[in-house]
Amino acid sequence: MEANKRLSALSSHLNPRFISHGEKNQRFLLNELHKIGVTDVEISGPPSCYEMEYQTLLTPEAVKFVVELVRQFDKDVDQMLRHRTMRKLHLKSSGELPFFQLPSSDVQDKHWQVSVVPERLQCRAVDLGDISPANTELFLKALNSPACGIQTDLDDGHCPSWSNQLKGLYNIYQFVHGKMRGAPAMTNAPVIMFRPRAWNMLESNVMVGGRVIPGPLFDFGLHMFHNSKLMMKEGNGPFFYLPKLEGSNEVKLWNDIFVWAQQRLSLPLGTIKACVLIESIFCSFELDQILYELRQHSAGLNCGMWDYSASLVSNFGERPDFILPDRKKYVSMDKKYLKSYMDLVIKTCHARGCHATGGMAPVVLPRDNPQRRQQITENVCRAKMKEIEAGADGFLVFDPDLVQPLLEMWRSRVYAKNQLHVSRADVCVSRNDLLKLPQASTGGFTLQGLQNNIVVGILFIDAWFRGEGVFVLNGAIEDSATAEISRSQIWQAVRHRCTLEGDGRTVTKELVCQEIKRITAELVRQKAQSSADVERLSTSARILEELVLKWDFPQFITSYLYEHYKFRNAVL
Repeated sequence: MEANKRLSALSSHLNPRFISHGEKNQRFLLNELHKIGVTDVEISGPPSCYEMEYQTLLTPEAVKFVVELVRQFDKDVDQMLRHRTMRKLHLKSSGELPFFQLPSSDVQDKHWQVSVVPERLQCRAVDLGDISPANTELFLKALNSPACGIQTDLDDGHCPSWSNQLKGLYNIYQFVHGKMRGAPAMTNAPVIMFRPRAWNMLESNVMVGGRVIPGPLFDFGLHMFHNSKLMMKEGNGPFFYLPKLEGSNEVKLWNDIFVWAQQRLSLPLGTIKACVLIESIFCSFELDQILYELRQHSAGLNCGMWDYSASLVSNFGERPDFILPDRKKYVSMDKKYLKSYMDLVIKTCHARGCHATGGMAPVVLPRDNPQRRQQITENVCRAKMKEIEAGADGFLVFDPDLVQPLLEMWRSRVYAKNQLHVSRADVCVSRNDLLKLPQASTGGFTLQGLQNNIVVGILFIDAWFRGEGVFVLNGAIEDSATAEISRSQIWQAVRHRCTLEGDGRTVTKELVCQEIKRITAELVRQKAQSSADVERLSTSARILEELVLKWDFPQFITSYLYEHYKFRNAVL
């Protein structure tokens, strides 16, 4: 049989009659690239049924733009990632912690402000978050909602398979070019705020000079090449959310990319605006520097609670004083380390004339229980009212049905597009405020919390194997950020042999493996409808077990999954 497969493959290369339509598209593209002098590029062909997306997006000119972008910045990306690794190793070996570094005299100057954002970004009261454009139905619903903006997401809420990348970017293209059936005109829809993949992610389907390229450069390059000029015409963009940055040096890299892209596309300097997601503990010590580096292109800062909390475990989780208790019980914006960070973000942004937005409400409203819908909506409004009272200029939700009630609450309490006038002069945040995690008298871990983290980890990996970036659990959306904190807490509980509240048991490898086995069997009974489902859930459980028992903590669950051979073999 194997010999027949090889013979068939060889025949397809020798006889054009056996070449698939997708292979023809791929060969045509590579030939056209060769004609315009781009010869060191390898690109996978289109997945089945995605030829239209492939042809529309991967034109020779667009690919050339992406290739030039990669050649220009690939070494800078390498250097930035090396800096991440070296800092982590230094902190681990020295036992040191981050601190507020003295900024340069230019940054210290009290008078500089970021450039004023366009009218469409003046009100950021309610954005939709985690909206993968590859999910056409959800993307359309978001476009028809009254939200201020849409975090059009190729990161936390998205599974980066080749077909999903093409489909997501194609859907954005269709909308911007007025070709998406059922979508409003761009000026009548919420503004698109494109979130490319984070720097830890690759695009394995494109190689330049024998190297796989950074995922965010692929996403950014194609989006800018195809859409930026149309978006610019009526002040609709191009606007961005920048995820998982770890310091002002990484913001400077994005700013350099923005300047280069605007010059190459003949866009006025400052056309691009970007909101930086403060998802790393290191960023809290460099907020002024971050805004200064991006001052011509800044759309403010945003607070991301789950990735931010996970970054503490990732960088300091081996230390006993950085054990993070159950996320359901002890991790919320009311806790001092998170409240301090949000207050500092608001104070810093408003001092520099830009927006500071709060976190995302992940709840999904039930469709068939009006009383429960009302109750959940009221709970979300109460939680978000605390962020309004803190001076935030808005927040995010996942469910489009939550947008209208939150907008009504905003308008009834704020009476303005934003709260830039709220200076928060009362805020004084110390190093200890940011670094001291909530403590629990008996360790902070519960059996229920451990079990919930295992369920989230397994189902997130399972969702990726199905080509989906999010899933709903107990009425809330779970994405890579919540999967990140979940698997982080399991790893930490084993690493520190934490004691469970209630029964006093120690969290051991044996206990975790037993729970993973038991929960997997339960999930199979509840969800599996075929042998393929059983195999996928079992594989997901084995990968979670790999992750949480690693000797060294894998920094990102998404990188681990994307580069795992099981994912490569399962998802196109």
